[in-house]
Amino acid sequence: MPMRRLGILLIVYGAGVAAVAVLGPLATDVIRYHVVESVEWQIIGGDVAALFLVAPTALLAGTLLLGGQHSGAVVALAPTAFGVYTYVQLAIGGEFGVQPGNSERFFPLFLAMFLLAGLGLVRAWSAVSEAMLPEPSRLVRRIVVTVVFVLAGFLALGLHLPGLIDIVGGEPYDLAYVDSPTVYWVVKLMDLGIVVPAAIATGLGLVRRTASATKVMYAVVGWGALLGSAVAGMAIVMQINDDPTASLVNSILFTGFALAFVVLAAVIHRRVLAADRSS
Repeated sequence: MPMRRLGILLIVYGAGVAAVAVLGPLATDVIRYHVVESVEWQIIGGDVAALFLVAPTALLAGTLLLGGQHSGAVVALAPTAFGVYTYVQLAIGGEFGVQPGNSERFFPLFLAMFLLAGLGLVRAWSAVSEAMLPEPSRLVRRIVVTVVFVLAGFLALGLHLPGLIDIVGGEPYDLAYVDSPTVYWVVKLMDLGIVVPAAIATGLGLVRRTASATKVMYAVVGWGALLGSAVAGMAIVMQINDDPTASLVNSILFTGFALAFVVLAAVIHRRVLAADRSS
């Protein structure tokens, strides 16, 4: 029964992910965010990933659980972690009172999605045991460690630190900060406060072979595949539209990280699904 309830929650959540994406600037523009054009391009890129990757993954997890396959709980870790990260930004990441929009009217929707994602993540995490997770090969383990450490270093030192140094020094030059400081700080806080620590913790856990290292790896790699795809989508949409804040180098790097996480996620989750079917 608990697995069935989690399955229903994930199907509702997956439908909600698709609905938020369709209601935004990607399709109907019913939700108009209080953001500058460059940030709107980012939202569109993220909504593409949400509609075609995140929502289907949540629906797959829910379907597996309703069918009695516990591997659905493992699959559920990725889309729910994505939601906890994403719907905070959509709810508060805007220049309210400065840029036109109506997204504040949809705060109850964002709150509901955040709560569904958080509850789903907690329940899925509790439902996953180390025993049901195939031990990754030495090669996969090494690749994951390398990718997460490189990602953490790039985000902390390459992407965020230079801008922070300039702002603290009193001479902000970054156009993204000048145009949209609220979004800028929300992204900085969540990347440096959530993504970077999660990547480092995953790498250290795998190196030290801690008790929960494999479980954390499945969650972070799956989350990285979805979030990385969303960020790559944002960068690509900005590049296509000749956004002045776009960077070809960052677009290439984000796409590379996304592909690495997607391949790793496919490799490790395929083994879980296969083991569940054979049991």
